[in-house]
Amino acid sequence: MRTVLAMSFVIATTLPLLAQNAPPANPNANTPAVTTPNSPPTATPPVAGANSFTEGQAKSRIEGKGFSNVTGLAKDDSGVWRGKAMQGGKSVSVSVDFQGNVVGK
Repeated sequence: MRTVLAMSFVIATTLPLLAQNAPPANPNANTPAVTTPNSPPTATPPVAGANSFTEGQAKSRIEGKGFSNVTGLAKDDSGVWRGKAMQGGKSVSVSVDFQGNVVGK
């Protein structure tokens, strides 16, 4: 019984030390999951990928880039939100990828 308790103590005190020396989950910290105004896209947007934005979040992201009257948003098979919006008095196609990149064409 004493041996088991002693081994449990050694394991409990050693594991946290080992965890501190583990490599980060993303070894390339320069690749953000979501782009910000100061981070360039990692690929030509829109980038296919598992998109976790809700429809409301995608619409807000599009409107934040200066588009208005966002309609018809739907997520395609590539995980990209696509719809229509107004920009400069013209109707354009818009998209938001999983990184948050907004593209208007």
